[in-house]
Amino acid sequence: MKTIKIKNKEAVKFKKGYPLLQKSSIKDFDSGLKEGDLLHIIDENHTFIGKGYYGLQNKGIGWIITSNSDLTIDQKFFSNLLSNALGLRKSLFQDTDTNTFRVFNGEGDGFGGLTIDKFADYYLLNWYSEGAYQFRNYVLEAIKQLFRYDGVYEKKRFGRQGQYIEDEEFVMGERGSFPIIVKENGIQFAIYLNEGAMVGLFLDQREVRQAIRNSYSSGKRVLNTFSYTGAFSVFSVLGGASHTTSVDLANRSYAKTIENFSLNGVDYEAHDIIVEDVFNYFKYANRKKRLYDLVVLDPPSFARSKKNTFRAEKDYPALLQEAISITEREGVIIASTNCAKFNMKKFKSFVETAFNQSPRSYKIVEEYSLPNDFKTISAFKEGNYLKVLFLKLDS
Repeated sequence: MKTIKIKNKEAVKFKKGYPLLQKSSIKDFDSGLKEGDLLHIIDENHTFIGKGYYGLQNKGIGWIITSNSDLTIDQKFFSNLLSNALGLRKSLFQDTDTNTFRVFNGEGDGFGGLTIDKFADYYLLNWYSEGAYQFRNYVLEAIKQLFRYDGVYEKKRFGRQGQYIEDEEFVMGERGSFPIIVKENGIQFAIYLNEGAMVGLFLDQREVRQAIRNSYSSGKRVLNTFSYTGAFSVFSVLGGASHTTSVDLANRSYAKTIENFSLNGVDYEAHDIIVEDVFNYFKYANRKKRLYDLVVLDPPSFARSKKNTFRAEKDYPALLQEAISITEREGVIIASTNCAKFNMKKFKSFVETAFNQSPRSYKIVEEYSLPNDFKTISAFKEGNYLKVLFLKLDS
């Protein structure tokens, strides 16, 4: 175990539970640290702060994983972490309408750099640093002890600039026959654990999709932008939407949206599925004077097409202005972002900026952050990255 010193001016936040280690916080940084090295973390007065590990990722250089000086980072430590995580999600395991959710959420469950998602009887591990990956055998042994599974897959997300590493993804159990069909609040989706970084459904939007189906889509014309596999559209149709339009630049979105519609008995030919740059589609809709009762605006934090580059922290107000221009009177815009670079207060200021450039006015009727299975800790606010606002426009 290597000892590192946190600068005294930085130590307070770590003593309050902040878990992410950054090079700038460390006094006399040791350039000889190796991925996965265990760390004994103290301040400049030699006061113990915690134990952690070294692991480079786009957010920092490692994580504090316990403030207990007597705790040993061994098999028992990981078995206890995963056992606690399973217990916190007991109600979801008992939910007969939902069999896909997050089982372990990194630092929220005590070990930053790893997430575990459940897809029916298959589990997916996401590793976010090579350092975290050094503890793989402990994690797999804990899964063998505690989980009931058909198969386990993994994704390595610690390539250059946090990119996904193409590699053998099957870990243990039985290989899946894809797609795996999962249920979320009674609605079915096709999941592919063998086709790269994205598997077919973003689990953090579960509560938002349910709200759309239950309260916002009946009789509405819905525009789903950056639609991926059409999950918001499927929930809208099954909530009674009169028509949906799904727009995404990726070619794969077309077939996968059709697949998810078909799984749920929806006639996909009665809806529009468009492979197009969302920014171009806004221009088209304005020219054609198309208006929508419900607009879902859930862009990635960063996106690039041939003519457009989008960064949420800079460009979200302009994107929202485009959505406002094609939203019907008394319509609703669901403004969403997964960008961790700003908080909800800042996001609300983006909304205000967009409407200041418009003759329309609005009120926030609902707001969402991460669901409970995406466990977070109050000392690490950027871990609660999801921000969703339901905006009701004026008449």
